[in-house]
Amino acid sequence: MEQEEIKKEEKQEKPKKNKPNKEMEKLKMENLALKEKILRISADAQNMKKRLEDEISRLQKYEGLEFAKEILPTIDNFERAIQLDDTNLNDELSKFLTGFKMIYANLVNVLNQKEIKEIECLGKEFDPTIMEAVLTAKEEGIPKNQVIEVLQKGYMYKDKLLRPAMVKVSE
Repeated sequence: MEQEEIKKEEKQEKPKKNKPNKEMEKLKMENLALKEKILRISADAQNMKKRLEDEISRLQKYEGLEFAKEILPTIDNFERAIQLDDTNLNDELSKFLTGFKMIYANLVNVLNQKEIKEIECLGKEFDPTIMEAVLTAKEEGIPKNQVIEVLQKGYMYKDKLLRPAMVKVSE
C-alpha cells in the first residue's frame, strides 16, 4: 500500500511541477514581448526626434522665405523707378532718382547677405525649372531656346526657387 501512496503522491506532484514550468514559460514569453515593445517604442521615439530635428533645421534654413517673397514686388518697383530716364528730369526729381538708386543698392546688398540671389538668365538657354517662358519670338542670329529678354527677374533663396524669371525665348 505504501507504494501506491507514493505513486499517488508522485502523480500529484508532477502536475504541480508542470504548472510552474508553464507559468514560467508564459512569463518568459510575456517578458520577451515587453522587451520587443520597449525596443519598438524606443525606435519610434528616436525616429520622431530625428524627424523633429530635421524639420526644425529645415524651418531655420528657410526662415526668411515668406519675407523674401513679400519684398520682391518692392524690388521690382525700385527697378522700374530707376529705369526712368533722368536726363529729362528737373534737378529735384533727379535727386529723388539718385536717392532711389542708393536705397535700391542697399536693399540688393541686404538681399545678397541673406542669400537671396537674382537668377541670371539673359542670353542663356531656357531652363523651365527656374524660368517661365511668357513670350517667344524668332530672331536671326540667336540660337533656338535662348533667353532674349527678361520681363521679370527671378530669384533664388539659398538653394530654393523663390520666384521664377519671366522671360522671352527665341524660337
